[in-house]
Amino acid sequence: MSKRLETQFCGVTFKNPIIPASGTYGYGREYESLYPLSTLGGISVKGTTLNRREGNPGPRVAETPSGMLNSVGLQNGGVEKFISYELPNLRKSDIVVIANIAGASVEECAELAARVDETDVEMIELNISCPNVKQGGAAFGTDCAVAGAVTKAVRDATKKPLMVKLSPNVTSITDIAKSVEANGADAVSLINTLLGMRINIKTGRPILKNNVGGLSGPAVFPVAVRMVWQVANAVNIPVMGMGGVATWEDAVEIMMAGASAVQVGAAIFADPYAPVKIIEGLEKYCIDNNLENISEIVGTVKPW
Repeated sequence: MSKRLETQFCGVTFKNPIIPASGTYGYGREYESLYPLSTLGGISVKGTTLNRREGNPGPRVAETPSGMLNSVGLQNGGVEKFISYELPNLRKSDIVVIANIAGASVEECAELAARVDETDVEMIELNISCPNVKQGGAAFGTDCAVAGAVTKAVRDATKKPLMVKLSPNVTSITDIAKSVEANGADAVSLINTLLGMRINIKTGRPILKNNVGGLSGPAVFPVAVRMVWQVANAVNIPVMGMGGVATWEDAVEIMMAGASAVQVGAAIFADPYAPVKIIEGLEKYCIDNNLENISEIVGTVKPW
């Protein structure tokens, strides 16, 4: 692979701009037998909490037209297991590691950041947008003051590049983005899942045990493109775009909207090779369009 896809993001060099999204790729172990993890630009690991979480009871995943609903609820082994077991395995590959962290309180988020700060991960992604947990999560991401406060606490706890993952379940995502920028975020990533619901018409009960869940997949892609465009034009920090990206054409589109790098999520469940195919497609796109670097297309959309 040439240097055409090399991407600079918050002072970190990614060999390409494609990164599996948190919660859709685990810690990469399940994919190591399919292709080298070093093929990817980076990996945003499974959402990590201070202590082990079992997640929500099942059923917690359901298909929807052009997507899926999930209410997994941040199941993970806790930060100490990530640091002692998962991170050493990831370090065997030449790949940028983004530690996705989520806490139930501002103090917990700061403590998580302090623990991760002691490791050699390249970047922290603070999740203030998970709709499937009863504490923290979306409660942080839907209020400007709270989003700013948790961002500041985490900023004070780490020297690593800090990216804040934003929720689409808000009235004005640009206001949230401006608040986290003002409180020390080096970048933002968006969008997380849209809150949705399905009902089993035979039983009259919601399909998910949690009643509601996060909608992802191609169905949310137009919303993601719109919000990335709005945020990229509202802040002075870089944007990592995600939300329904399934093809290299999608990646080009969301980068034209303003994303400097792209996370791929639900598409991996349908095709584990999706990130690799997107990387290959972007390389060919650069060649076909005489681009020296993929960054040349970032934010080039021409609104009417």
